[in-house]
Amino acid sequence: MTVTEARTPRGARWPTVRPWLGTAARLGLAAVWLLAGASKVDDLAASGRAVNAYQVLPYDVSTVVGAALPFVELALGVLLLLGLATRLVAGVSAALLVVFIVGISSAWARGLSIDCGCFGSGGQLAEGQAPSYLPEILRDLGFLVMAGFLLIWPRTPVSVDGWLTGDPVVEDEDE
Repeated sequence: MTVTEARTPRGARWPTVRPWLGTAARLGLAAVWLLAGASKVDDLAASGRAVNAYQVLPYDVSTVVGAALPFVELALGVLLLLGLATRLVAGVSAALLVVFIVGISSAWARGLSIDCGCFGSGGQLAEGQAPSYLPEILRDLGFLVMAGFLLIWPRTPVSVDGWLTGDPVVEDEDE
């Protein structure tokens, strides 16, 4: 049995399936970043308040980070949608998701009652409103798995990376 056969899930041809799983991960993560950025870009002050609600950074730094974050998310989404610099973008995505997971976990551990601001304005929750930290962390862990997949196998069909290398569908067995 070859190494490739050992990695083959349930009879499927992994080298055939892998690029399309990568495409799904790339487009799914692109959609996440585009939705997250678009939901915040029209109110940068609210995005800054959401970052400040975590009580980790000084207020002035929080407002700058909050104002920049939607544009970073939109840029990541566009690059993933195009499939351009996919491994690099997946690495930046993974790092950003780890920061988000640590931030949400920190807010939870410190007893803060905030909305993460991941897909909207975020900030302090109203009195008596319960935060939903565990689902947010699990969601971001799922996104982190997608980014990790793209770190390992970044080349996918229908991508600029594939067109630039002249290899639109990659089936290398040694990747």
